Amino acid sequence: MATVNYNAPSATPTAAAAAPAKNVDTQSVLKRLQSELMALMMSGETGISAFPEEDNIFCWKGTITGSKDTVFEGTEYKLSLAFPNSYPFKPPKVKFETTCFHPNVDVYGNICLDILQDKWSSAYDVRTILLSIQSLLGEPNISSPLNTQAAQMWSNQEEYRKMVEKLYKPPAATA
Repeated sequence: MATVNYNAPSATPTAAAAAPAKNVDTQSVLKRLQSELMALMMSGETGISAFPEEDNIFCWKGTITGSKDTVFEGTEYKLSLAFPNSYPFKPPKVKFETTCFHPNVDVYGNICLDILQDKWSSAYDVRTILLSIQSLLGEPNISSPLNTQAAQMWSNQEEYRKMVEKLYKPPAATA
């Protein structure tokens, strides 16, 4: 008995035969993302989280917090993750939604991180992506900056910390 995949785009037999070998059907991507969501929720990792946005498993909202003993300690950043139909063979598009003054993040929230580009592997998952971005916060790649001002300021951690505190620390509550 043949199964019908209602979520996959329809194709003629000749078009399906000509499909590239790395073409992933929507159902397998859906299952992979559901599995990653469950693994992330069960991991107990502190400082990272992500969930699908409304009813769209291909668009997630994530959160990372700055690691202890870094200039980003105590800060929280919102991210968007957009998964292509070719996931996990192609990386998701990940952007900071919260302004992030960082050498490897531009003013539009784009992130310069090798695993999101040419070093991508289908072995990576949402958890490893979020942990890598969290790690990047405290250990930027100064030799490949998207934000040259942040890269130049990075060497003076005291000044950099002042900039981060000025931009990201919530105002003190008044009594």
